[in-house]
Amino acid sequence: MFIIATVWFAIRRPPAPRKRWKSSTKRSESLLANILPASIAERLKDPAHNIIADRYEDASILFADIAGYTKRASDTPPTELVRFLDALYTDLDALVDRHGLEKVKTSGDSYMVVSGVPEPRPDHLEALASLALDMAEAVAGLTDPQGREVPLRIGVASGPVVAGVVGRASSSTDVWGDAVNVAARMESTDVEGRIQVPHNVYQLLSERFEFEERGEIDVKARA
Repeated sequence: MFIIATVWFAIRRPPAPRKRWKSSTKRSESLLANILPASIAERLKDPAHNIIADRYEDASILFADIAGYTKRASDTPPTELVRFLDALYTDLDALVDRHGLEKVKTSGDSYMVVSGVPEPRPDHLEALASLALDMAEAVAGLTDPQGREVPLRIGVASGPVVAGVVGRASSSTDVWGDAVNVAARMESTDVEGRIQVPHNVYQLLSERFEFEERGEIDVKARA
């Protein structure tokens, strides 16, 4: 019986590492899906795709940030600041998912969303405009750990972009193009609590959304 038991154990033992390998693979795929859009993550599994870069002739970009963030960061304990940003971004992420859009990245208090990438959609600009309104509404009445209001500056732009995956050790998607630069300038020159768009976006959305003319502003820093 001892010999039979030993042989049985030796035969049955190999599947265990395989099971652990499958579990590790599932965890890796789950992590990849959380970092990258599903269609991009699927392409990354293919060894033939060394470089992933696509051009989109028509897409929309949104940038949002918290007005006065630098001061908040300097006079708020780190743990409280991170807890506050985590709660805020969790709420914004839920809105992005609800509208079927893609968050590109966050950096400090800067929040970037793309519409029409990686899956093109004819209503990309309308969907992003609706998200912008929902984001502004979501922070209405919100206060930071010091009891101060949290107004957002939001900028939206539309046009051709290039999207790709960058980085080897820590891959992430990014988007480049004139529309990205314009959206960033719309946000940085915006008034607290407002959503600012360039004239071409106004022309595309004027029949479905209400706008208020601000007048000319200097956006010379476009690159």
